[in-house]
Amino acid sequence: MNNAPGLKPAVPFGPVDHETGWEQVPGGAPGVEQKMLSGELDEDAKVGVRTRLIRFQAGTVAANEFLHDYWEEVYLIEGHLNAAGEDFHAPCYACRPPGTPHGPFASPTGCVFFEIQYYV
Repeated sequence: MNNAPGLKPAVPFGPVDHETGWEQVPGGAPGVEQKMLSGELDEDAKVGVRTRLIRFQAGTVAANEFLHDYWEEVYLIEGHLNAAGEDFHAPCYACRPPGTPHGPFASPTGCVFFEIQYYV
């Protein structure tokens, strides 16, 4: 199967190291980390798609509400996430069309989720 132009190259099955390769999410709250899996999202040009893991360290609080102009799909793989005062435990899923407010977030015990963000 061929990829549509401008999306992402094929990525074969392979192991994902959950211990290394994490970095602070740019502009994110302390304790919110990402591990990029594939793709890029260019928010200035409003193109692209990225797939990544997001990790909240235990005790992390992201106090701001978020609003963005791209689609976002999130699957909570492990842990506990409090979103806008409501508690969620893995496994959970959310789909946020552009302009959907979400947050604030907190994770008293830590959590990991799989995230896909994209422009249509």
